[in-house]
Amino acid sequence: MDNTLDFKLSETKVENFDWATFFTVIMLTLMGLLSIYSATVTFAEDFFGKQVLSALIGVGVLFTVAFFPHKKLKTLSYWIYGLSIVLLVAVLFIGVRINGTMGWIRVGGFNMQPAEIAKLGLLLALSNFLSQKGKSISKINILGKSILFLLPLLILIMLQPDIGSASVLIALFLGILFWTGFNSIILLVVIVSPFILVASLSGSYFYLISAGVFSVAVLILKSRLPLKLLAIAVLFTVGLSGPIVYKSLAPHQQSRIDSFLDPESDPRGSGYNVMQSKLAVGSGGITGKGFQQGTLTQLRYIPEQWTDFIYSVPTEEFGFLGGAGIIFLFGVLILRSVKLAVENDNPFFKILCFGVGVIFLYHILINIGMVIGMMPVMGIPLPFMSYGGTSLLFNMTLAGLLLNANRTQKML
Repeated sequence: MDNTLDFKLSETKVENFDWATFFTVIMLTLMGLLSIYSATVTFAEDFFGKQVLSALIGVGVLFTVAFFPHKKLKTLSYWIYGLSIVLLVAVLFIGVRINGTMGWIRVGGFNMQPAEIAKLGLLLALSNFLSQKGKSISKINILGKSILFLLPLLILIMLQPDIGSASVLIALFLGILFWTGFNSIILLVVIVSPFILVASLSGSYFYLISAGVFSVAVLILKSRLPLKLLAIAVLFTVGLSGPIVYKSLAPHQQSRIDSFLDPESDPRGSGYNVMQSKLAVGSGGITGKGFQQGTLTQLRYIPEQWTDFIYSVPTEEFGFLGGAGIIFLFGVLILRSVKLAVENDNPFFKILCFGVGVIFLYHILINIGMVIGMMPVMGIPLPFMSYGGTSLLFNMTLAGLLLNANRTQKML
């Protein structure tokens, strides 16, 4: 009886709680709420009020996940994956179309996005599957089964269509493959090929430089020489095929690529958002214009400034220091994810924590990258900051998983 009591008390000890991760998440959420308030204070719809409610619910979700029994969490992983498939099928029939994507199910006065649950489902399912004894990713049959976890979610999300969420699933899958020991050269080719493709559309100079740099990286990696030479040949072939692929695209798809490579080519159309967000970021200077004093923000020059382009709000109002502070907090969160993945003795949590770090890193790189014109506009929210209840709850769940991993490790 005493042993049981001691065990229960050890589960809730204050020193077992990861306060660094918790306060980082709270700071990012508060920065997001301030930015959303400033960006939407003059709007008729109460975006800020809804986000505050989501944040309060999210903190409850965070603590629930943080103290959820880890063995039951592993057992529920396949159920959550199955639920995500059911919801992705349902959204195609009863979903709400927003900005051309049939990706939301209306529940009361809120919109739920099943794609966010799909990210969680894939993360949990792969972490469970690959953490089982004897499940080596180097085996063809294990790799094939892992791909089968990805494909249904990927296909259903592309049917919406939601390219941004689909790309997150691919990034998560590749990240987990890397962490579980898949061939590094093959992964490098898969990850680098899109960059080579884009570089080839920017001109032969950029193509040759990027292909050359990545070819050197391939030669440095440990592997057999024939595989290295094949990888280099694939990279150069991908680059050469860039113009051919571009010509085969529909006009509106070519327009998106043109606006990414040169936003000023269509300043009033597809390049408008990026140009305005870059102006907002640059106009903030070192210390910014002050809270609710951002000209571009307050005059609504930036469409979707409370969602995809939220990062432009704090950088205009609080300048370089504000923007750098946000990046620092994200850096702390990602480093905590990797540290927990390295130090955890539980195979399930080792994969899970690294996967959480991959999701956060990919969202941050793409979102901030598109705000400053370094990445194409893909509709990927900034974790804890962009408006969206489902997105915030999803990110709170990921943070809760990190807290659970830390607590479980300290209990051993």
